[in-house]
Amino acid sequence: MTRRVSIIFLSFAVGALTDVGLTWRLHRQTVEQARVVAPAADPGAEHGPVGTTGAAPAPPPKTAEAIEDRDLELPVEGVDEEELYDSYSDARGSRTHEAIDIMAARGTPVHAVEDGTIKRLFTSKAGGLTIYQFDPSETYCYYYAHLDAYAENLREGMPVKRGDVIGYVGSTGNASEDAPHLHFAITRLTQEKQWWKGEPLNPYPILKGQ
Repeated sequence: MTRRVSIIFLSFAVGALTDVGLTWRLHRQTVEQARVVAPAADPGAEHGPVGTTGAAPAPPPKTAEAIEDRDLELPVEGVDEEELYDSYSDARGSRTHEAIDIMAARGTPVHAVEDGTIKRLFTSKAGGLTIYQFDPSETYCYYYAHLDAYAENLREGMPVKRGDVIGYVGSTGNASEDAPHLHFAITRLTQEKQWWKGEPLNPYPILKGQ
């Protein structure tokens, strides 16, 4: 009887050990399969795109040379830069001038200060006969006002080169008949590229190369 019990117990123990061994082998097989199937971790998951190492993105490349570095043509023929007067901050009623006046005889040719496009030909009560010219990158707008006339065949959308005659000095708008001149302004355009809207810049130091 005792021998029979011992045999039964031994058989049970061997079976239990066999089950444990089988279970362990199945567990290891499952782990190895998981290692093969599971995708590798994304090296950039914690730091953004691969290669950035969490650093701030580089600034976009410049699309236009700074206005101060451009060699702009003086817009009025025969006028030397030494004759220019800085009237940018002068008062004009309740507002600031935000332009310079270049005095010259009526009919004196007005030149495009650089390459670009004639964006708008416009007549206003204040500016009289005016031209809005965009630079090639459409970063800046050049404004020519109080013109006596446009150059022949000048039209909107027309490309122009630096030095091209685009109009003639006059006193249209609110300018004095006795003081013909070119009202010249520069604005930095907004993202909307609206010819009538932008950040005014003082043309005086720019034309003087300062």
